[in-house]
Amino acid sequence: MNIAIIGMGLIGGSVALSLRAAWSGARITGIDRDEVQLTLALGASAVDVSATQLAAIATADIVMVCVPVAQSAAVFELIAPHLRADAVLTDVGSTKQSVIAAARASLGEKISQFVPGHPIAGREHAGFAAATATLFEGKNVVLAPLSENSAESVERIRSLWCACGANVVEMTPDAHDAIFAAVSHLPHLLAFALVDDLAQRPNAKSLFSFAASGFRDFTRIASSSPEMWRDIAINNRDALVAEMDRYLEHAALLRHALAKSDGAALFALMSRAREARDNWLAGELDHFRDESA
Repeated sequence: MNIAIIGMGLIGGSVALSLRAAWSGARITGIDRDEVQLTLALGASAVDVSATQLAAIATADIVMVCVPVAQSAAVFELIAPHLRADAVLTDVGSTKQSVIAAARASLGEKISQFVPGHPIAGREHAGFAAATATLFEGKNVVLAPLSENSAESVERIRSLWCACGANVVEMTPDAHDAIFAAVSHLPHLLAFALVDDLAQRPNAKSLFSFAASGFRDFTRIASSSPEMWRDIAINNRDALVAEMDRYLEHAALLRHALAKSDGAALFALMSRAREARDNWLAGELDHFRDESA
């Protein structure tokens, strides 16, 4: 099995490390424009071969694109001439509808070879130095198969992620983008917004001097890559704007209760939130409604 991974950052590097442990016989090619990342990947024995040119995918059975979603279109266009007719292409983008549109525009008849994917795993740090072989263990990976995909192609990508220790689920691209706008993209924007707000105030030094564990926990993801999250936000803007509007409406209810010193309303909201989070942490999802089921 020859596997080419485009992008040797956190996700691409972690995939390489995971597959190195699970599929010892696989030949892994790491491709990145940043030679520092390639040197780190080679030094960790995550890849067998490194390259800076996308033509290096020519011998790959599986090609995985691990780049910021805004770069997907350019990558698809450049790799299309080199993609073997029997190879399977996949990605790890946090938005699916925009990436699929880019793939259709660039791959033409080869679109049947593209199986869209998204691992629900990450850390607030970027680059190969943050990669780990256990990043995907027990984590969900979403596949959003296209009508053109063969069952064999989807199964090949499913097997890859299972080898990394992930739980693989399938959903439509639009359902994916709506869900992750709410539970991933919105929290990142809120964390970025809070830190930026405080940092721009005249008394920022005093504020940060007294910030402690609650602030650290809430804003951890504000240390994530601005480039990556800018691209995700823009590429999923419609669903994300809708989620921001819903959140602002709910926050307005909280503000109203606070302004009126309505302790009962504040207590009720906080109690519901704590119970919901505790149920989520315990994996007791039957407590939640699912009108989409």
